[in-house]
Amino acid sequence: MSSPIARPEVLSLRVSQIREVANAGMGRKDILPFWVGESDQPTPAFIREATAKALLDGETFYTHNLGRQDLRDALSEYLTRLHGRPIGTERLAIANSGVNALMLVAQAVVSPGDRVVVIAPVWPNVVEIPRILSARMETVALDRAQGRWRLDLDKLMAALTPDTRAVFLNSPNNPTGWVLPAEDRAAILARCREYGIWLIADDVYERLSFAPPVSPASFLEMAEDGDRVISTNSFSKAWRMTGWRLGWMVMPPALTQAMGVVVEYNTSCAPDFIQTGAVAALTQGEEAIAELRTDLRAARDQVLAALRRLPGVEAPEPEGGMYAFFRIEGRGDSMALAKDLIDKVGLGLAPGSAFGPEGEGWLRWCFAHRAERNAAGLERLAGYLAQ
Repeated sequence: MSSPIARPEVLSLRVSQIREVANAGMGRKDILPFWVGESDQPTPAFIREATAKALLDGETFYTHNLGRQDLRDALSEYLTRLHGRPIGTERLAIANSGVNALMLVAQAVVSPGDRVVVIAPVWPNVVEIPRILSARMETVALDRAQGRWRLDLDKLMAALTPDTRAVFLNSPNNPTGWVLPAEDRAAILARCREYGIWLIADDVYERLSFAPPVSPASFLEMAEDGDRVISTNSFSKAWRMTGWRLGWMVMPPALTQAMGVVVEYNTSCAPDFIQTGAVAALTQGEEAIAELRTDLRAARDQVLAALRRLPGVEAPEPEGGMYAFFRIEGRGDSMALAKDLIDKVGLGLAPGSAFGPEGEGWLRWCFAHRAERNAAGLERLAGYLAQ
C-alpha cells in the first residue's frame, strides 16, 4: 500500500461534519434541511439583474488582483458610512469569498509553528485554516450566563501571551449568535498592541445584529492604520449571495501590496461580472439588508419560543447571525442525534461537534427560512421528542 501523499497537517484536518450529516440525508426528498448557513430566499433581483447585464455585456476578463477600482471605491464609501470613520481603498482587497479571505490573511501573516488563539465554538474553517499552515491552535471557550453566550475576558487575556501570533474572533458568532461587547474590544485591541498580535475579525455577520445599533461595534471603529487589525467579510449573508463566492478584507495599508501578491498566487482575481453585482449590492442594498434583518429577528423569536416550550431543551438567545444553538437534555452525542433526527423525522440540523469540542452536545438550526418552513421543522422536532 502506498504512503499518503498529503502532508500530515492536511490529513489531520477535521472532515466537515455538516457535510457528513447532509450526506446521510442525500437523495431523500422528505428532508427539511436547516444545516447550511443561508437563506431560503434567492439573491435580491436588483443584484441578479445588474450581474446578468454585466455578463451579457462581456464583463468576463481578468481584473486587478485587489479588485476592480469601482468596487473598491463603493466598498470604501460603504465601510466609511457604516463605521463612521474613513476607510480608504488603500486598505481594501477583494477575495473570492469570505473563506478565501480568511485563507489569504492566514497565508499572509501566519507561519508554521505560530501560536494562534480562536474563540470557540466557531465555524470550523476558522480553526482549520491556520492548521493547514502548520500553526499551533488554542481555543478559548465561550460560557453561558443569564440565557446568553458570554466570553470570559480574563480567560482570553490569559491566552493572549507574548508568543501569540494571531487571534481570530467571529462576532456575531457562528454558531452561537454571541456578540462581543463593545467595551471588551478596547481591552482586546490594547493587549494585541502590547504584544504585537495580529487581530483577525471574521465580520461576515456584522450587519445581522438583533439589537441597536443595527451593526455591532467593530474593531474598524477604533483601529489605527498601523495596528495589526484585519477584518474579513463576505457578500454571502447580508445580501443573500452565498453562491456568488465574493468577499473582502480590510487591512493596514502597509500590508495591502503584499496581499495583492498573495491573491495573485491563489486566484489571481475575482470574477469581473460578479464584481458588478457587488457594486449594486453595496450602493443599493440597504433596504434589502433591513428587510433581511427584520425577517431574521422574527424567525429567531419564532424558533426560540418553540424550542423553549419543548421538554429538556436549552436554547440560549442569539444576539446576531442566523442560528439557534440549542441542546436536548441527555443527548450528548450531537452527531448521533443529528443522524437520528434525519432517520426518524427527516429533520436536518448541524451537529454541535462540527464547531469543535466546545460545541459537542449542541445542535445548530439555521432559521433564515420562511415562517412556515421553520414551523414545519419545529413540528418534526416536537414529534421526535414525543416518541
